[in-house]
Amino acid sequence: MLKYFFILFSLLIIVSPLEARVYLDINAPTFVQIPIVLTKWKSVDRTPPSLSEKVYEILANDLTLSGFFKVIDVHHLPPSLQEREGIPNTSSLPEWISAGGEILLSGEALLESDGLNFKLKFHLFDLVEQKHIVGKQYEGPLPVLRSVVHRIADEIILQITGEKGVHNTKIAYSVLQGSGKEIFIADFDGANIRQLTRNQSINLSPAWSPDGKKIAFTSYLKRNTDLYMIDVDGKNLQRFLSYPGLNVSPSWSPDGKQIALMLGMQGKSDIFLIDTNGGNPRRLTKGHGNEASPTWSPDGESIAFVSDRSGSPQIYIMARDGSNVRRLTYEGSYNTNPSWSPKGDRIAFCGRAEGRFHIFTIGRDGSGLRRMTSNSGNNENPWWSPDGRYIAFSSTRTGVSKIFIMNANGFNQRGLTPSKGGESGPAWSRRFE
Repeated sequence: MLKYFFILFSLLIIVSPLEARVYLDINAPTFVQIPIVLTKWKSVDRTPPSLSEKVYEILANDLTLSGFFKVIDVHHLPPSLQEREGIPNTSSLPEWISAGGEILLSGEALLESDGLNFKLKFHLFDLVEQKHIVGKQYEGPLPVLRSVVHRIADEIILQITGEKGVHNTKIAYSVLQGSGKEIFIADFDGANIRQLTRNQSINLSPAWSPDGKKIAFTSYLKRNTDLYMIDVDGKNLQRFLSYPGLNVSPSWSPDGKQIALMLGMQGKSDIFLIDTNGGNPRRLTKGHGNEASPTWSPDGESIAFVSDRSGSPQIYIMARDGSNVRRLTYEGSYNTNPSWSPKGDRIAFCGRAEGRFHIFTIGRDGSGLRRMTSNSGNNENPWWSPDGRYIAFSSTRTGVSKIFIMNANGFNQRGLTPSKGGESGPAWSRRFE
């Protein structure tokens, strides 16, 4: 919906991602960060320096958090380059080689005369090949400044990696509030934290609808673990499933028409499918074990889930109609919380190792098991970003449970918010266009 608030247009010929050089293969198990030089942004006309400084701060933070770049900011430039601002000519690029980067990013900010709207212009240069890569201008009202800067970061990542970034996505999670838990939402960079529920109950397991307009979650509001749905603006709270017993772990189908969940109505838990209005329940699992934590494959044809039918919790996969069940994990005695990657090739999960819980990923065929975390504390509840480049998870490595994010290869693990803790159950939205 952000497209209604600002205009995006090209200032120069933009190199098509299909034809552009890919500077960084982010799908490799390991990669070397690209050193990128961020010049001082220019405040055009009577624009206050604080606006350019804010843009610079958000952009530098975005590029650092992406894990793809080694950011060389203005404070680490040679003295002769620190005060240069604005967009350089291609002919002057050799002068920037001494900065130590391979890519150069420069820009300008303009606050319109009405004081309510802005224009941002950026240009990207290849310092190795001494050429211009891309230039664009964005404009919009001040309240969407942060989102527009996120879009600039996404465009830079597109040009360098061949795939657009996810800086305009959001993460929902539960936060301890008194004796209960409430659902909160934060941006990819941990900014714009917003409380979604305020019912003073225990609210868990948020799950975004595919269109990004609603969140389903489990709540004890009526003293039973029922499923609720709420708009992302906090309005229209409704209970849509309330069978006796457990109604937990909602997972939306990719087409948004169904929800897989765990129901515990007959002394054991099973995986069911329901329509998004709570009607037409269909039981998918029929074994003697307890089944939990369903997650859809991106093509909507398969569901991964947890079952203790073999004697301990393990990850299984079945077709969307409950047929063709096969066991996925065999290493470890306790594996749970599966999350299917957006590309469909891997599944992240929580497994017990060396007396603690850690995040692992595994191929959908059971090959290529990788352990992603090695810190002290427990690491649980993995959830992939919509581009498959990152995994959000909860961790007690600091002594309290907080939401962390890492690159999909385990690199660049960092906390999402500066909160005091009590966070759990992250869920990543799709991209907001």
